[in-house]
Amino acid sequence: MCRSWPLFLVPLLSFLLHYNPLLAFSLKNCTINYSEDANNLWVTCRQRSLTAIPDDIPRNASSLDLGSNSISKITRRDLKYLPKLTYAELGFNLISHIDDGAFADLEKLKFLSLSSNKLSKVTDNMFQGLSELVLLSLQRNRISYISPVAFQALVSLEQLDLGSNYLQQITDVAPIFKLPTLNKLSLGNNKFTSFQSDDLPLNVSNIKTVLLTLNPLRKFSLTKDVFPHLWSLELIKCSSNIEWDVSNKTFLRNLTSLALGGIDISFESYRAVLIDEGLIDVACQIPSLRTLDLQNNCIVRVDDNLLQSCSQITDLSLSSNKLSEMSEHSLRSISQLRHLDLGYNQLSKVPLTLRGLSTLETLDLSSNYITELNCNTFLNLTRLTTLNLNQNLISKIKGCVFQNLNDLIEVNIGDNALFTFDNTFKVSLQKLESLNLHNNGLLQLMPEDFSNLSSLRSLDLEKDTYYNVYEGAFQGLDNLQTLSITPGHYRKEMFIGLAQLENLTLHLTLDWKLKSSQQNDYSPFSNLPNLKKLILKVYNTFLVQDITQDLLKGLKSLESLTSDNFFRKLLHPDTFKHTPRLKVLQIINSDLSHLTPELFWQIPNLQRLDLSNNKLRYLDFLGGANLLTLRWLKLNGNELSVINETALQCLPALMYLDLNNNPLTCECSNVGFNQWVQSNNQTQVVNGHQYTCAFPVSQKGNKFLDFDTSSCWIDAGFFCFIFSTCLVLFTLLASFIYHFLRWHLAYAYYLFLAFVYDKRRGRKGSPHHYDAFVSYNVYDEAWVYEEMLPVLEGEQGWRLCLHHRDFEPGKPIVENITDAIYGSRKTICVISRHYLQSEWCSREIQMASYRLFDEQDDVLILVFMEDIPACELSLYYRMRSLAKRRTYLSWPKAGQHTGVFWQNIRRALMTPGSPTDNPIRGFFQNQE
Repeated sequence: MCRSWPLFLVPLLSFLLHYNPLLAFSLKNCTINYSEDANNLWVTCRQRSLTAIPDDIPRNASSLDLGSNSISKITRRDLKYLPKLTYAELGFNLISHIDDGAFADLEKLKFLSLSSNKLSKVTDNMFQGLSELVLLSLQRNRISYISPVAFQALVSLEQLDLGSNYLQQITDVAPIFKLPTLNKLSLGNNKFTSFQSDDLPLNVSNIKTVLLTLNPLRKFSLTKDVFPHLWSLELIKCSSNIEWDVSNKTFLRNLTSLALGGIDISFESYRAVLIDEGLIDVACQIPSLRTLDLQNNCIVRVDDNLLQSCSQITDLSLSSNKLSEMSEHSLRSISQLRHLDLGYNQLSKVPLTLRGLSTLETLDLSSNYITELNCNTFLNLTRLTTLNLNQNLISKIKGCVFQNLNDLIEVNIGDNALFTFDNTFKVSLQKLESLNLHNNGLLQLMPEDFSNLSSLRSLDLEKDTYYNVYEGAFQGLDNLQTLSITPGHYRKEMFIGLAQLENLTLHLTLDWKLKSSQQNDYSPFSNLPNLKKLILKVYNTFLVQDITQDLLKGLKSLESLTSDNFFRKLLHPDTFKHTPRLKVLQIINSDLSHLTPELFWQIPNLQRLDLSNNKLRYLDFLGGANLLTLRWLKLNGNELSVINETALQCLPALMYLDLNNNPLTCECSNVGFNQWVQSNNQTQVVNGHQYTCAFPVSQKGNKFLDFDTSSCWIDAGFFCFIFSTCLVLFTLLASFIYHFLRWHLAYAYYLFLAFVYDKRRGRKGSPHHYDAFVSYNVYDEAWVYEEMLPVLEGEQGWRLCLHHRDFEPGKPIVENITDAIYGSRKTICVISRHYLQSEWCSREIQMASYRLFDEQDDVLILVFMEDIPACELSLYYRMRSLAKRRTYLSWPKAGQHTGVFWQNIRRALMTPGSPTDNPIRGFFQNQE
């Protein structure tokens, strides 16, 4: 039962907290991703092997992702009832046909992607009704024909991507340039050989960006002022002998960005194209040009002349070339340069030409082979705010390197070989906010390494192996908010000075150990009162030791905790008592097999819980966890086979449940969960229709929601009520019969047997075959054979019936007993304690007593082998009743006078009268 909440209140709580009937779906092939905005409903059906658009997409969906499937066509019915859709991703399918008007009902659609399909043409009314569409992607198709009126309905279109198709003539796309709101057109990787304004039957276009990359262009010609608003032009990887013909410089008066990249030719050919033929020089004479992109040109060296006419350039990219050298004055003429990208080249040192760039603000030198930095490396770059030295070979940086870079805000020195800082950051970097030292060779962090970085907000010190962190290593970082480190151990004093820290990531390696000076009350996070997000990651298969219940002490502001391979043992119920504001909890890859409800009592505001990749087998802990605000629950990759839906019903705000990769059993024990998945009106079970059966073997591989539940339809409660009622009535009736009527029923049963036997004997006319049937227990068999048989048969000549000797083999034992009793004149019962405890002896004496009652003849002779007190006989009602009403012989009392004993039996066997006229009755009594 849900802790402290009656079950009948759970649905009411659900309604009051988060209930929204429009969000209640259990989709067969899709997943709903909820956001904080209830009006933004994202439905993803990506990579589900779909051949058609599903028919159960929620009508209030605002975003739909059907990418990476095998859909071959779109009909008018497929998207008919999605009036709120604003985003539609249909890329990476096999779509070769779209009905006219297929998108007609999507009046609010703003983004549509049909990239990476098999469309060969764009028809007249393919995009009818998309008056609000802003972005359309048709790249990577097979389009060779576009109807002149195909895009007329797209009156709000701003961006169109037709890249990687089979278009050949610019006239094929001429009508597109007339769209009044279009500002960006991508025509890259087609088959255009020329782009000439004379081929465009229009006077003026409002387009601002044209991408012609990867086309075999041999000529770019503007003979009229068609593009007065064009500010960006890309001609990357076009023909090596492209002809640039812009007769009037004013035709590109607003062009601010030009990309001339990807000319994969020798340096001599490069000079001929970019320098001798003056392509760069012509481009740089455009007065408005501010951005020049020369990436992917295989440039090996930049000399003094290449960029001499580009004085007005503010943004220059020479990345992804083969640049190994730049002349000392190669950038001298670019006096206004603000952003320079030299990444992904082969530079072994920082070019001297940078020292004169006093206006430079952003410098990217990443992915080169730079090994050292000296005090003059960044001389005069006093306005530099962003410096990227990621992925080089730098092993040491002296403090003087940054001594004049007072405006630095962001520095990235990740993936280098730094092992010590040596006063690197003790210079005045009062504006530095982000420092990335990810994956260097650090051995230790010394006190005051970062003491002068008072403005630093983000510090990344993660690496593959641990390093020592000494006390005071982070002192001075008064405004640090995000920290990522790989310490070799914990010290309580490690985080002194980080009072404003909000995000902490600890990467714990195989050699990491938890050290504590106070074993009973130790918290390494007690100095982090404002920490909101904590990530604990343990690598390899290391088992964390000595984790106490006070590990999180001091984290009163913590809202998110992620532990990966950290909590390897059972969590103490008070683990989260110090984090009352926790909203997100992730405990993954930890092999946890059991959790208790008490663990969650201290975090009542929890909204997201991820327990993926553990070994949980039951969800009973949810029933009493009091998680009234939990909305998102992920249990992927556990060992759950039977899901108790009542535990899930104790989560009134739950909207998202992921149970993928669990070995579900398809038996009646899971029928409740099966029905809950399909009928609940609030919680989405992610991929629920794709869950498969793991048990039993006959169902393995079948869909979980498809297994036959018809045999489980009996209402368990009603069945238990009927069964318990019948059981109670049967118990009462049986007790009544046993107490009051058992002997009457037994008598009636044996009387019936006697009647049947008498009838059968009467029909056969069979006389008595024996003088007496001897009823005895196997433990008394020796006495019968050694004492009784020699006297009664040997001396007196009586013919006795003994079951070991005279019963007919193969005949039912009850029938043998009946024949023996009714086939003998008398029945001698040899009574001992073993006899009283024997089931078959009891039946024999019952049969004989009922014959006595039926025939009213003295047919029963009782011989007691032991002195049995009356209190013991009281346990055997039939024997006690006979002993009270009839005389009997006692072998122990015979003593030395056995002759009298045997004479009494002889006289009893000879007596033919009724029990009331027995002439030896008094003699028996005297012997008793």
